[in-house]
Amino acid sequence: MAEQKRDYYEVLGIDKSADDATIKKAYRKLAKKYHPDANPGDKEAEAKFKEASEAYAVLSDADKRRQYDQFGHAAFEGGAGAGAGGFDFSGMDMGDIFGDIFGDFFGGGRRQQSNGPMKGANLRTSVRIKFEEAAFGCTKEIEMVLKDECPTCKGSGAKPGTSKKTCGKCGGKGKIVVTQQSFFGTVQNVTTCPDCNGSGQIITDKCVDCHGTGYIAKKKRIEVSIPAGIDDGQAVRIREKGEPGINGGPRGDLLVEVRVAPHPIFQRRNTDIYSSAPISFAQAALGGEAIIDTLDGKVSYEVKPGTQTDTRIRLRGKGVPSLRNKDVRGDHYVTLVVQVPKSLNKEAKEALKKFDEATGNTLKAATEVKSEKKKGFKDKIKDAFEDL
Repeated sequence: MAEQKRDYYEVLGIDKSADDATIKKAYRKLAKKYHPDANPGDKEAEAKFKEASEAYAVLSDADKRRQYDQFGHAAFEGGAGAGAGGFDFSGMDMGDIFGDIFGDFFGGGRRQQSNGPMKGANLRTSVRIKFEEAAFGCTKEIEMVLKDECPTCKGSGAKPGTSKKTCGKCGGKGKIVVTQQSFFGTVQNVTTCPDCNGSGQIITDKCVDCHGTGYIAKKKRIEVSIPAGIDDGQAVRIREKGEPGINGGPRGDLLVEVRVAPHPIFQRRNTDIYSSAPISFAQAALGGEAIIDTLDGKVSYEVKPGTQTDTRIRLRGKGVPSLRNKDVRGDHYVTLVVQVPKSLNKEAKEALKKFDEATGNTLKAATEVKSEKKKGFKDKIKDAFEDL
């Protein structure tokens, strides 16, 4: 007794009212999951792949789908040249489906080229700027080798007085159909023509100046406007300064990556800036005016009396301008570090000793502790009776 086939709509997991796009999407999902290349040696996966392929072959064809909807599987039983499950797969064009599947398997896959207008490829380069230039914006000039239309052949690549000819291999279509035998029948796969590289035309007499490419490469100086607030690693896009387009398409773009040199004082975090500033012991204790370096130059800040070392203050609006709105700026956070003098003259030392005596006598506190530890048992008894 023959094994009963499942309903094709059930196999693909779709409704009977599904459109062509839904059918294709459902099959692609199953084909990628159960393809033999993704499941080597798995007979169950191979069977499911064949089942899904058979269902797609019927439902993706309007005539076959109409016959199936009317007669079911009986519409295709006993057909000549039948493949898996009694269905004939020969003549099917599944190049688009398998191009996507193998592209997922091998990280890129086949890309069908068109002989119509196509945008040129983008180019990338980099430019190094200073910390302040990134904050406030600047203009830089870079040198690039760019391709321009050959003035001799006007971009055709053919010798003046001659013209391109239609490719004999693909008949000017830029694509060829390759018929292959697979485990479920004959499959037709569409590939780019290797003779004309998808252009559909062949140059027999090449231009002597551009050697048939249609372009001349020249060094050019390009002005790059770098906006205020740009950060390290971000890029500026310059429209239509990339590779020339194909078959009359627009040029690609030039992407200029910005590399910002580190600053000796400032560290940046988004639009905020962080730095440290030294203050003297007198400023920390008594308060007073301190001079702090910022992006806008030196500014005065009033230190509060009794400020401790590592106190962090905020200078509002002294950070980096926002990339979206240069009038909006971040803040500048400054860590105040109390500086201890490394050398003092005699007068300064005496003054500091008097200051210490007036504020806790810390210099003698350690000496008294040491003296207490050196006292003997008899001295401690004597001190105890004297206290009575």
